[in-house]
Amino acid sequence: MEQIQIGWIGLGKMGIPMAGNLMKAGYPVSVYNRNQAKADTLLQEGAMWANSPAELIQKATVVFLMVSDDAAVKEVFSAQNGLLSNDLTGKVVVNMSTVSPQISREMAELCQQNGASYLDAPVSGSVKQAQEGSLVIMVGGREETTAQVRPLFDVLGKMALWLGPAGAGNAAKLAINSLLALYALGLAETVVFARNQGIQVADLLQLLNNGALSNVFTKIKGDAILQDNYEAAFALKHIVKDLGLAKNEGLQSPLAQTAFATFEAANNQLAEEDLIAIIKKLD
Repeated sequence: MEQIQIGWIGLGKMGIPMAGNLMKAGYPVSVYNRNQAKADTLLQEGAMWANSPAELIQKATVVFLMVSDDAAVKEVFSAQNGLLSNDLTGKVVVNMSTVSPQISREMAELCQQNGASYLDAPVSGSVKQAQEGSLVIMVGGREETTAQVRPLFDVLGKMALWLGPAGAGNAAKLAINSLLALYALGLAETVVFARNQGIQVADLLQLLNNGALSNVFTKIKGDAILQDNYEAAFALKHIVKDLGLAKNEGLQSPLAQTAFATFEAANNQLAEEDLIAIIKKLD
């Protein structure tokens, strides 16, 4: 695509570095966020401000969304000054939020009715990977639209895989986040059990990180446990949301049900902390 003008909606912990990477790659970027103060850093670096999604899409050829949930997606599209209140002809909307497959199917249909293309393209990875441009992107929608925006995906991530029609990216992300929840809970339970048996947590983690179960997640979350630092890279409230979405899509296995119940019970107390803070509920 020539002369790509980027629009970015949603400037949280992930959206800011992702939009910033597109700017560093030389793309002109306009931004919108309900809280304008969150845009300050990007505006100082040369991003342009839009007062509404409708104004944003007027300036952009490709609009990215990175918002919190289905309700936020609907608001971006359908509010008084939402995307649908302006001409969408020829535009591409890329929703990188972790939301339900159903909302993506609905928004894809609305985009098609209004002459635009839609991709759901949620990501695997956290803030560090967003900053590095090393996210894994899972894509649902038209394969030809995926090819059209692949140069942008290449800036944001190390891999972008097309999986099928609208909603397929979201379905894959819910599957991955369900495993993330199971693994986080399993790691927390393992640490608590070993500690109760008199094993030093640092020693246990050294064994794990040098054995067959070694992985980046264990290293990062193990360090968080050792340092008693539960500042959210991925907030516990978000895994509760994602497990709820997966449950609505039919995930009813014993492990998934247990994980959902455990994280949900911790949500009032630990919602804003990292998901590995679930260990506090197990002590």
